[in-house]
Amino acid sequence: MARFTRPSTPRLLYTLYTSPSKTVPSPSPSPSPSPSPASSLLLGSFHLRQFSSGNLARAKEDKEPWWKDSMDKLRNIGISAHIDSGKTTLTERVLFYTGKIHEIHEVRGRDGVGAKMDSMDLEREKGITIQSAATYCTWNGYQVNIIDTPGHVDFTIEVERALRVLDGAILVLCSVGGVQSQSITVDRQMRRYEVPRLAFINKLDRMGADPWKVLNQARAKLRHHSAAMQVPIGLEEDFKGLVDLVQMKALYFHGSSGEKIVIEEVPADMEALVTEKRRELIEVVSEVDDKLAEAFLADEPISSTDLEEAVRRATIAQKFIPVFMGSAFKNKGVQPLLNAVLSYLPCPIEVSNYALDQTKNEEKVALGGTPDGPLVALAFKLEEGRFGQLTYLRIYEGVIRKGDFIFNINTGKKIKVPRLVRMHSDEMEDIQEAHAGQIVAVFGVDCASGDTFTDGSVKYTMTSMNVPEPVMSLAVQPVSKDSGGQFSKALNRFQREDPTFRVGLDPESGQTIISGMGELHLDIYVERIRREYKVDATVGKPRVNFRETVTQRAEFDYLHKKQSGGQGQYGRVCGYVEPLPAGSPTKFEFENMIVGQAIPSNFIPAIEKGFKEAANSGSLIGHPVEHVRVVLTDGAAHAVDSSELAFKLAAIYAFRKCYTAAKPVILEPVMLVELKVPMEFQGTVAGDINKRKGVIIGNDQEGDDSVITAHVPLNNMFGYSTALRSMTQGKGEFTMEYKEHSPVSHDVQTQLINNYKGTHAAE
Repeated sequence: MARFTRPSTPRLLYTLYTSPSKTVPSPSPSPSPSPSPASSLLLGSFHLRQFSSGNLARAKEDKEPWWKDSMDKLRNIGISAHIDSGKTTLTERVLFYTGKIHEIHEVRGRDGVGAKMDSMDLEREKGITIQSAATYCTWNGYQVNIIDTPGHVDFTIEVERALRVLDGAILVLCSVGGVQSQSITVDRQMRRYEVPRLAFINKLDRMGADPWKVLNQARAKLRHHSAAMQVPIGLEEDFKGLVDLVQMKALYFHGSSGEKIVIEEVPADMEALVTEKRRELIEVVSEVDDKLAEAFLADEPISSTDLEEAVRRATIAQKFIPVFMGSAFKNKGVQPLLNAVLSYLPCPIEVSNYALDQTKNEEKVALGGTPDGPLVALAFKLEEGRFGQLTYLRIYEGVIRKGDFIFNINTGKKIKVPRLVRMHSDEMEDIQEAHAGQIVAVFGVDCASGDTFTDGSVKYTMTSMNVPEPVMSLAVQPVSKDSGGQFSKALNRFQREDPTFRVGLDPESGQTIISGMGELHLDIYVERIRREYKVDATVGKPRVNFRETVTQRAEFDYLHKKQSGGQGQYGRVCGYVEPLPAGSPTKFEFENMIVGQAIPSNFIPAIEKGFKEAANSGSLIGHPVEHVRVVLTDGAAHAVDSSELAFKLAAIYAFRKCYTAAKPVILEPVMLVELKVPMEFQGTVAGDINKRKGVIIGNDQEGDDSVITAHVPLNNMFGYSTALRSMTQGKGEFTMEYKEHSPVSHDVQTQLINNYKGTHAAE
């Protein structure tokens, strides 16, 4: 249940005075919202000043604008990783040390409370994160906005949305599992949105922990230019603390929740290793930072301040990824990671963001990212709550205030902001205003995910995010007829919230078809319909989203002529269909190559519409036809009988007629499957993959486990988790993600066509 706290106090602007002589890593504050003086050793002593209007006026007269200080002290970060790497546990510790929560609860804790960021009942039961959750906290006078994202590939859109609006990220890697399939996907998403990142190797307390192996995997698999910023003191059950390679100090975490940091000298038996690792860090950073390279090549002594500044420059330029270590579960290494977020990740003004100017043919415009400019905000996530739609906004420029009028550029509507809140998981805090760089939520604003809002002075839109295509469908229908209203209400809400969740109607059977990213994705939604809307639904067998395509060019020349008293129908179209070249970004192209006026130009859109409609269902198995180009070369029209309908029908029949001559094939979704099984089951599992028509593309050994990578058709992967458990005595695990649609084999195509004809003949 959402809890409303009092409106926020007037904005505090912090002034920081850093003394370079006193840079030692910070111990944690005792859990209270404002950091204790002892907690701020790393950042020197700082003074808080609450600006009155007079102070603000003086600040404006000074050279620096009033917002400069508060922008420098703002960080927007996301925590992303493979399933079970410890993202939510890490976020829980961050909230505890920053005083945002006063006791720690585990993800699958026995106390039945569950982690703060997993606010849905389903998340607490299954021990997984389903929706990304936003929160904010204060650390050493800096405000940090955090988004905890899901690790499961089925909820990839949640990660995509978060990374689209963040300035920096923490990639969590498991010190035992290393770089896993979803780590690669998340890293690819971070690269797509050019997000500077830190890596955190978690779970150093677990059996088989090897941070150096993980660091080498990150360099090899993720092509990271990275180096360790810390060296662990002991591993597995002997993991005691960390050596900071920048400050050359040993950190030990004491107290029941690791809140007291004890700073000591580097243990004598580790000096050689620590010196070697620090030299490696300096070498790796100097490869990408000229200033540090000069000092390094001249053999000048490199101070901790020089090294820190070089790491910051290289990280923000995305040329280097600093690697931190620890164990979130055992409360070790979280505070130094928080300090690293402040030291090495960019503040909102250090990141370049671009908008598209709609008045100048989508010309790219660089946004200053300051509160002084016109308002530009992006709605990146929607949630339907009991109080209406909650829209998460990232403000890129300008200031938004409660009661302001804002414009939705995508729909052209003018909207009043009725209520502005900051989110802490599922709790809200009312605020009066927010400025550039902040992540807030507004109530009662009707919009879609990806809409851009401005104050009306500019017509900018932010570039949209990448939305993957759904790969699996299920037929669902409510058990009782009376609950139809609630059922459609639930489906409409989930569709608005999640762009990868689609709802359609099967034209033949009249059933409701839901499509998504995988079995778990759709199971969760069916379960949410049951819980949140009290509607029991029956679920049909999962269906794979096949596609059809053509493999060669085929000509068409079709005359549609109908005379039935009064005005008839007349339309003739000539041309050809052909496959689009490999790697083409579009799925359907229509080109009009008619010279002259054989067909009046006002009928051309109707012809294109007809071809598009025909491509919606191919004649092999009734699935959409993709990667096809239709070229219109000639045709004929009648002065009286030609109409838009006549040409649309001519196009539909022409496509159907020439379709078989274009040698159509069926495409099926192929998944990239990564399996981790004990060595003794390797043969059995590999044999089973071959039986499922999979192609094994890689087989590595990791300790006593075998890691198999394969491409397997999704149609053959239903119920695989049960099969894998029984083959490996419950020891095997797998992850899969969509790779591509590729042609099915000839025998499978024949079988699919016969099944399709059989079901249609029966009807």
